[in-house]
Amino acid sequence: MAKITVSLIKADIGSLAGHHRVHPKQIELAEKLLGEARDGGLLTDFRVFNCGDDLQLLMTHRRGENSPEIHGLAWNVFKEVTEKVSKPLRLYAAGQDLLAEAFSGNIRGMGPGVAELEFEERASDPIVVFAADKTEPGAWNYPLYKIFADPFNTAGLVIDPSLHSGFKFVVLDVFEGLEVELSCPEEAYDLLALIGTPARYVISKIYRKDGLPAAAASTSRLSLIAGRYVGKDDPVCIVRAQHGLPAVGEVLEPFAFPHLVAGWMRGSHHGPLMPVPLKYAQCTRFDGPPRVIALGFQIHDGVLEGPADLFDDPAFDLARQRANELAETLRRHGPFMPHRLGPDEMEYTTLPKVLEKLKDRFKKAQ
Repeated sequence: MAKITVSLIKADIGSLAGHHRVHPKQIELAEKLLGEARDGGLLTDFRVFNCGDDLQLLMTHRRGENSPEIHGLAWNVFKEVTEKVSKPLRLYAAGQDLLAEAFSGNIRGMGPGVAELEFEERASDPIVVFAADKTEPGAWNYPLYKIFADPFNTAGLVIDPSLHSGFKFVVLDVFEGLEVELSCPEEAYDLLALIGTPARYVISKIYRKDGLPAAAASTSRLSLIAGRYVGKDDPVCIVRAQHGLPAVGEVLEPFAFPHLVAGWMRGSHHGPLMPVPLKYAQCTRFDGPPRVIALGFQIHDGVLEGPADLFDDPAFDLARQRANELAETLRRHGPFMPHRLGPDEMEYTTLPKVLEKLKDRFKKAQ
């Protein structure tokens, strides 16, 4: 049987009450359109959900990665939902992530975020689907490193022979459009030298040493595509688990620490990434703090069994409490760094328009 492909494609195409959450009617129409595509044989299965103000299309099919049919389907769903729901209801920022006029064969670089994995199904194939709101693709760097390269997080790297040789990481330089493959554990320090700068270097794919696909993450930077701030990237990620890969518990463990990420209000602030269940996947305080959800599925013959709402667990209550405490500490800084991003990243926000107004008032210091 042909390999199965899991495609997770998301877009912010308008939201209810500011940058808050997807409207139920947007989900309803997207489900209808993807249902028609499944009945027509293009898709094997699908799920529609949201993380904050981002509409998430999770699809399984046998067309492979970067399929024009699948990417075109997602683009058309986003366009139709925008025209038939977002605009008539005057939802905020209707069609925000649709940066092109027409589909050109591949949705990458057009605004929506994409994570895809093609693989042969194992006897039992669990996957964890992550989606984040109010942050950037580099937000995955820390947890993906912990999952696939840190033995203090993933015991299997030490005690499971099938993980013991480590993993290969594909890292993308989002400014230059170049990528490099690094092997861990032997090149762990080189990997950290890059991904410790998450605004520029982002992990896009991870493979086991024998080539088995393990994880994929979206890498689109909206500001670099549009040349200006048009909303934060709100990345997605797919991670396979168990049977020669990290266990589901090892995949989730890094999120028990709410690490600081760029994004939050106006895409201009650092904040803690808070792990939440679907019911709390809405950003309110200062349009945040940034959120991440984790949905677990079993795949059988391309069918998505689930989801399990994996962060809907009191085991992550302490992480949420600490995230709130960190959010409070950072908010008290107001417009000062380190809450506000550094000058390089602020170049892509609306701040340059303010500075332009002042430039003629600067005089040579005596």
